[in-house]
Amino acid sequence: MSLYSRRIWTNRVGIALSMVAMAFGLFALLWILWTLFYNGFAALSWEFFTEDTPAPGSEGGGLRNAIVGSLMIIAVTTLVSTPIGILAGIYLAEFGTTSKFAAMTRFVTDIMLSAPSIVIGLFVYALMVATLGGFSGWAGSVALALIAIPVVVRTTENMLLLVPTALREAAFAVGAPRWQVSLKVTLRAVKAGVVTGILLAIARVTGETAPLLFTALNNQFYSTDMSQPMGNLPVVIFQFAMSPYDNWVSLAWGGALLIALLVLGINIFARVLFRKKSSD
Repeated sequence: MSLYSRRIWTNRVGIALSMVAMAFGLFALLWILWTLFYNGFAALSWEFFTEDTPAPGSEGGGLRNAIVGSLMIIAVTTLVSTPIGILAGIYLAEFGTTSKFAAMTRFVTDIMLSAPSIVIGLFVYALMVATLGGFSGWAGSVALALIAIPVVVRTTENMLLLVPTALREAAFAVGAPRWQVSLKVTLRAVKAGVVTGILLAIARVTGETAPLLFTALNNQFYSTDMSQPMGNLPVVIFQFAMSPYDNWVSLAWGGALLIALLVLGINIFARVLFRKKSSD
């Protein structure tokens, strides 16, 4: 067999193995999605959104308190992580190209990106819960913000590094100071990519369970007090999925479907936003 024929057969075998691996992955993904949608949609009802989590052994119930708690925690997380992450990304890309402090910040950011979420939850537990004397929604938001901030920082920095140098030089040529060039020229040029990074960070923290177990914990009753333990979907799903009560298990499937749809919607919106901006 000639060298050319061996290369052709090697290529065919490689493509065939790749197709088999892809088919296996798609089959597993579709199986998971089918199971999630089949069991999750069966749990959705009006009571699911209007009633609170039921007591052990009781019938019915919903996840109103967990849904509201999750939305509040994620909202505070977004308000905290977005400005910090964007400003840090601007500093790294525009002002910290040769700074040792910037190099150390990048190193810490990379560590935070790969740090297990349970470690971050334990850190915030020792920092806020143990010292302040109780679980709270604020502690949960801080834990999730520590997960989201590195994502926003790296996304913002990478987007700003893609801005052509000529655009900065043109802004400097008309007398704009460096802070205005960073905020009004370069950041505006990549705002779609930055917004995409923020949305992906929100999607990343939406389903995190371990940090909330050590910080916000849970609350069976409806509450909007962020200084107290708060119900949230990830922890409720974790607790209800392992319970012996059928209605609890059903509610867990419904909560899992809500999180899956939220994450899917955020990712689709981010891709559509970025593609639309790129085409413009």
